[in-house]
Amino acid sequence: MNWLQTFTQNSFYELTIILLLAAILGAVGQKLRQPLIVMFIALGIIAGPVGLDIVHSEEIIHLLAEIGIVILLFIVGLKLDLRIIKAVGKIALFTGLGQVLFTSLFGFIISTALGFSLLHSFYIAIALTFSSTIVIVKLLSDKKEIDTLHGQISVGFLIVQDIVVILLMIILGTIGQSEQISILQKIIQTSLVGALIGAIAFIASKWVFPKISTFLAKSQELLILACIAWAISLAALGDALQFSSEVGAFIAGVSLASSKFRDVINGRLTNLRDFLLLFFFVSLGANLDLSVISSQLTPAILLSLFVLIGNPLIVLTIMGLMGYSKRTGFLSGLTVAQISEFSLIFAGLGLSIGHINQEILGLITLVGLITIGLSTYLILYSHQIFKLLSPILGIFQRKKLTEKEQQTYKKKTYHIIIIGLGRFGKQLAETIQENHKLNCLGIDFNPVIVNRYRKQGIDAIYGDIDDPEFI
Repeated sequence: MNWLQTFTQNSFYELTIILLLAAILGAVGQKLRQPLIVMFIALGIIAGPVGLDIVHSEEIIHLLAEIGIVILLFIVGLKLDLRIIKAVGKIALFTGLGQVLFTSLFGFIISTALGFSLLHSFYIAIALTFSSTIVIVKLLSDKKEIDTLHGQISVGFLIVQDIVVILLMIILGTIGQSEQISILQKIIQTSLVGALIGAIAFIASKWVFPKISTFLAKSQELLILACIAWAISLAALGDALQFSSEVGAFIAGVSLASSKFRDVINGRLTNLRDFLLLFFFVSLGANLDLSVISSQLTPAILLSLFVLIGNPLIVLTIMGLMGYSKRTGFLSGLTVAQISEFSLIFAGLGLSIGHINQEILGLITLVGLITIGLSTYLILYSHQIFKLLSPILGIFQRKKLTEKEQQTYKKKTYHIIIIGLGRFGKQLAETIQENHKLNCLGIDFNPVIVNRYRKQGIDAIYGDIDDPEFI
């Protein structure tokens, strides 16, 4: 392989080989129905010192990875739509916070029982808490379940998780600053800097972007370039003021979340995000010490089992107590059966400030590989798995259900039931309501649509034709 190492001394050739390998492994991953995250980390291991040893331009790859993380956080802020949480009621908030609390608590207990220090156990527990937004949204969209009740609830508590991880990153950024000042001074300094960046973002979103966005949008290329410049500028400002580049990028995204061009920006940046995050995962894989990881195989398997089984059970229990059916709770619970790309970024932050070592980072990465890989199949075959386990899941369901999908209007007699409140269904329901003395009941699998039509005076309930109990 000496010729290959000589060939890759040139950074351009090095990146060429990495991209070719990424395309090949990506195709293999697609055939195996695996997320690209898993394949890119595997690529890093293959291209790293223990494999082909072709990764030499660490500074270039680190810079591209850093920009990728900035774009990722910017898109998270851009998509922060609190209306989703409102649409599915309090369930997203309570499930999100409950899952974060109980997963971190049980994860900490398991980690300390495995012999890890308190600080290392804290990082492991927090890493187990967050679920992959990229993986979940992609799989639910492919299955056309993103608009179902369990899909909306899943997106809702993903938003809650994103907010929690941002707050934790702010706290860690504060702790990781110079020890020459006190904790109180750090908190005050961080709060002031955060307020400053927030104020800049608010002013820009309120008075600057509304005036220039229409002009910029005449050229989508210019609009996207301006958004990238805005995201990196606030990230750089956050880093320069010893705040957090990631949180700066997140705030930049939030400032544009109400823009009428939000969907266009998100659509154009998603591919760029995925491309740049390739280098983050390659860098992560290349720096893994496989000899260290092999010694962590048993803890990794135990922690992975907790994520794959324990996380869904936590969500299923919380939703059952709140009156949701076992089906909705189970399908929602399966979406948290993996750890997130944020978990790896969070662990990387802990490594950079000296709280954890390569051994813990390797352990968390190994748990990520196992859980992301296996949970993909759990989500893809969720309905078949539910059908198999349904008889024993009744213990998680209250006898009296209170969820939206079980709401009925027993005091009314309906002459017509319309299944599906899309464009045609809506027109049909409105025509019947206006022109005939007939009572009409609408049924749709999207809780947002159901809520919208209820506000318009059309009786509507949630119903999913895929649910065996629907008929």
